[in-house]
Amino acid sequence: MKIRLLLTSLFLSILLLSCKQSNPKEIITNEDSKPKIAERYTADWQSLKKHNAAPEWFQDAKFGIYFHWGVYSVPAFGNEWYPNKMYKPGTKEFEHHKKTYGDQSVFGYHHFIPKFTAENFDADQWADLFKKSGAKFAGPVAQHHDGFAMWDSKVNPWNAKNKGPKKDITGELAKALRKKEMKLITTFHHARNLQRNITNPNRLDAFDSHYFYNPKYHTGTKDPELGKLYGLISPKEFEQYWYDQIVEVVDQYQPDIIWFDTWFNSIDQQKVKEMCSYYFNNAKTNDQEVVIAYKQSDLPKEIGVKDIEQGGRRELGELPWMTDITLSNNSWCYVSGQTYKTADLVLRNMIDVVSKNGVVLLNISPKADGTIPLEQRKVLEELGDWFSKYGEAIYNTRPYSIFGFGTATAEAGEFGGQSATVAYTSDDVRLTQSKDGKTVYMMLLGKPQAGKKINYHMLSPHRYYPNSDVKKITLLGTNIPVEFHSDDYRQFEITIPKAPMDELSTVFKIELE
Repeated sequence: MKIRLLLTSLFLSILLLSCKQSNPKEIITNEDSKPKIAERYTADWQSLKKHNAAPEWFQDAKFGIYFHWGVYSVPAFGNEWYPNKMYKPGTKEFEHHKKTYGDQSVFGYHHFIPKFTAENFDADQWADLFKKSGAKFAGPVAQHHDGFAMWDSKVNPWNAKNKGPKKDITGELAKALRKKEMKLITTFHHARNLQRNITNPNRLDAFDSHYFYNPKYHTGTKDPELGKLYGLISPKEFEQYWYDQIVEVVDQYQPDIIWFDTWFNSIDQQKVKEMCSYYFNNAKTNDQEVVIAYKQSDLPKEIGVKDIEQGGRRELGELPWMTDITLSNNSWCYVSGQTYKTADLVLRNMIDVVSKNGVVLLNISPKADGTIPLEQRKVLEELGDWFSKYGEAIYNTRPYSIFGFGTATAEAGEFGGQSATVAYTSDDVRLTQSKDGKTVYMMLLGKPQAGKKINYHMLSPHRYYPNSDVKKITLLGTNIPVEFHSDDYRQFEITIPKAPMDELSTVFKIELE
């Protein structure tokens, strides 16, 4: 028995040795076989400029929604600067606060937080509304100047999960939006939260701080936790606090766009570079293509997408750009007696932005209880109805050789370019084209007169005629043909068909040979 076991063992050993010799398991280590590791961004402009500032999905999207909603929605008075102005004698907010809530030394801004209940907030319903409106991305004002974070934060004790709503607003919405295959944007305005004039408390007109030091009020608190809300911390500590909150949102929710409401010039530039590199590297890890939107000259143009507040460019932008506009007339947040822009005004100005290589970020204003007012919903639904019929002329398009032409007069925008409330008519035309260049979309910013012949000479062969001959023109959304004629000089004549046309914007589809 022992001899048999010994022979079996010897046989197996010989067999194993034979296998090793005939089929060696040697690992080949040459450079070609090594897995390639994606280059990491470093915190310097040269490295960061390698990032694709405006990925294709962003250029295709054209339209997103965000919302000013927070503790400032509770008083619903003045505007979202209420926490700033309630401490400034002589303002209507100061007087309103004393009359309605009592002296500021007794009832401070933080006392509104328990009243910010958001009991009617439903992330799935909000995401559904945003999707139906035609938006391709959406998200919250993650933090305004007031220091209150709209996410579940371990960094900022003043957040929506721990206080007020007791809900992770950003997290719930991120999940709901992604179920709808929408991208997530989070916006940050908190660079202004630090009290930068603490040694000069009489600078109530200074614009670089949201709160002002006053030992009579909570803005002069000695409580370290309350000081974080009111920006009463050292500049060095604040810059790390500013950075850590952005990193926390990036880690927890992986936003596709982070948008900044300026004031990078008040933050150490190395900290800004570190933030950008962290975001870009996090995106690489998650296989994301992400966007940083900035204002004024806060970032080099190669790194982010420039945003022009409440307006747009007068000419076609060489690079993709963005504008943030608000649906309301009186305030970015909800206030009592709020009035709103009409759907035709919003849409026509949006079309103008898209024709100039821009993307629109539209703000809405929910109430403190989490309801989106009916008037706002109605406009969003009207926009969505138009996009459902004519979105082909907007989504996935690129600028034509000219943005368009017309008769409307555009007033200057407060932050550059032109205003976001230009009164366009059917005499104003905007153009886009398909990415393959085979289709041009001609959008009249109103309803033209049926049967009328119009010579759009700017599209004549002498001017900006398409790169190949026109095969046919139809009224988009129908198979109705449109009569047209062009010659070698100054004629590109269209006969407006006798057919139902859209009140907001009529679209002609020009197909090329």
